[in-house]
Amino acid sequence: MNTVLITGTSSGYGRETALHFHARGWNVIATMRTPRPGILPESDRLRVVELDVTRPDSITAAFEAAGPVDALVNNAGVPSMGVFEGLAMARVREVFETNTFGVMATTQAVLPQFRERGSGVVVNVTSSVVLGHMPLTAVYKASKMAVEGFTSSLALELAPFGVRAKTVEPGACLTTNFGARATNGAPLEELVPEPYAAFTKQVMDDFAGQEVFTKESDVAETVWRAVHDTTGQLRFPAGPDAVRLDQAK
Repeated sequence: MNTVLITGTSSGYGRETALHFHARGWNVIATMRTPRPGILPESDRLRVVELDVTRPDSITAAFEAAGPVDALVNNAGVPSMGVFEGLAMARVREVFETNTFGVMATTQAVLPQFRERGSGVVVNVTSSVVLGHMPLTAVYKASKMAVEGFTSSLALELAPFGVRAKTVEPGACLTTNFGARATNGAPLEELVPEPYAAFTKQVMDDFAGQEVFTKESDVAETVWRAVHDTTGQLRFPAGPDAVRLDQAK
């Protein structure tokens, strides 16, 4: 029976992906920074393990607790939205610590067992922001673009050992509360320098008029396809809006 370790499973895409794999017979190591009861159902094939991807000791402890795994899904991430000029550099570093360096650290932790076994797959969840020109996401997009580049090179390094690397690029999802999380609950307008106010309002009005969005189940199903793909495909847009962006690109 195969085992998948998924980061960031306390909500959203990560939780849905854990449920998706569990329902299809996999053993699931569902990791989150702060485990709480009731987030995921109890099962002998689903274990919740504490993992903070920004802490090396936490990564080591989580993989020791998990034991051998067949797939790693790097889903944990923090959102960021706003005009770059108005963002504190401390926030920029926080975004990269989780979205980019956290992905690299967990990947590095799992590679020895994959390489020695001659099999395994790493799936890095990025974002549809990498597919088009999207204002107000400069730092978030940069952190995810870095993972896209990292994964494309990593895939070539791992191929001789029978190990695969993929990216999944989710579109905009209304149920993940991205906007509020990206601004720590504050209205975006209050965080924007005044010279950018009109521009920001126009961008947000345009987004509000979007008619097609991604569902959490779209992402879970796409991660499932990416884990099982052996064709050499690297990138997997997830959700109708992401697919549309990819086709336009």
